[in-house]
Amino acid sequence: MQYTEAIDYLYSRLPVFHRIGPKALKLGLRNTLLLCEGLGNPQQRFTSIHVGGTNGKGSTSHMLASIYQSAGYRVGLYTSPHLKSFTERIRLNGQPIPEEEVVRFVREQQALIESVEPSFFEVTVAMAFDFFARQAVDVAIIEVGLGGRLDSTNVITPVASVITNIGYDHTDILGDTLPLIAAEKAGIIKPGVPVIIGESHPETKEVFTSVAATLQAPITFADQQYQLQSLGLVNGLRQLQVTGGDMAGQLIQLDLLGNYQLKNLPAVLATVRQLQTLFPVTWAEQEEGLAAVTAQTGLKGRFQTLRLQPKVIADTAHNKPGLEALFETVQSISYKTLRIILGLVADKDRSQVLSILPSTAVYYFCQAQTPRSLPAHLLQEEAVSLGLAGYAFTDVNSALAAALEQADQDDLLLITGSNYTIAELINL
Repeated sequence: MQYTEAIDYLYSRLPVFHRIGPKALKLGLRNTLLLCEGLGNPQQRFTSIHVGGTNGKGSTSHMLASIYQSAGYRVGLYTSPHLKSFTERIRLNGQPIPEEEVVRFVREQQALIESVEPSFFEVTVAMAFDFFARQAVDVAIIEVGLGGRLDSTNVITPVASVITNIGYDHTDILGDTLPLIAAEKAGIIKPGVPVIIGESHPETKEVFTSVAATLQAPITFADQQYQLQSLGLVNGLRQLQVTGGDMAGQLIQLDLLGNYQLKNLPAVLATVRQLQTLFPVTWAEQEEGLAAVTAQTGLKGRFQTLRLQPKVIADTAHNKPGLEALFETVQSISYKTLRIILGLVADKDRSQVLSILPSTAVYYFCQAQTPRSLPAHLLQEEAVSLGLAGYAFTDVNSALAAALEQADQDDLLLITGSNYTIAELINL
């Protein structure tokens, strides 16, 4: 079996969320537990940190991985979805899982897969856990896929549970109020295991404190422990100062440039502090890890600069709170004309997303080559009805090419709206 055959098998045999959306979900832990049992329960053979939340869980996972790599630990990292290659989902010290390991897993576990009939995501989780166990990682950072309580990753018992924030996303699955969504995310809290909440919110704080109290899980609200102030960009790195907590006055250089990372960082700092006894990390190692997240872990699509004149930035923000945070950063940049290359999926509440987009921008509507993607001409029609003028293109690269042709050197081109849109950029 070749790598292409193994990947074709996974995509053709199993329901895939990023292709068909919620219909691919098999909510609950039964299938994952059956897969893990067939593999000898690998999830019990490595130490893990579980990271959930509405937005920022990918960036938070990568920052934690980079810090622990800088401290010399052998670090596994599981995230989803991937942008370019399936192997990006499973990393060891920043390096994607070798293709031959994917082939080996599929070949050896094909009978198990077909007996369980899992989803694509359930198989990738089991593959990651098997790989991390066999590679004897010191710690694995495991990002939740969707929700928490019923997410396939929730078969682990981590040494810390991290919940970045709560916002409106996947409301058809998780609930249509913040407390309901928080309750689903709180499902990753385990008895006696410390939980770190990145952003406290009056509508969700009681949910977390109640669940933590019931499970006797020590709880930390990171934004009450650490505050950060941006000092601007120096040599391509965002300069930050810790203004609260036991590290007040410390300076941080971060290679992730979006202002929204200021909301993710307190949870990162609080998690590292919480686990100091188990995984000691010096301040110098934290500094080193945060200054080199993209280089050490391969993170892409988080306010990533693709070109300077005109400036082209790609960001995977895809829901209302994520896009609001993105445009806060955009407002801190000077430019002549804002040109937005936008692609959205069809199975989300687009009215909320479109309502926050700036009417002064020029739009280039596009679609990803996946059945979940909203056709560009329909997106254009919906946007025009809300006063957002622009052009329609069949793919993101054509849209970007048109925007570049029309742009002045001082314009800002922003590509956003969907992981799948960003993934199809040729020069990502």
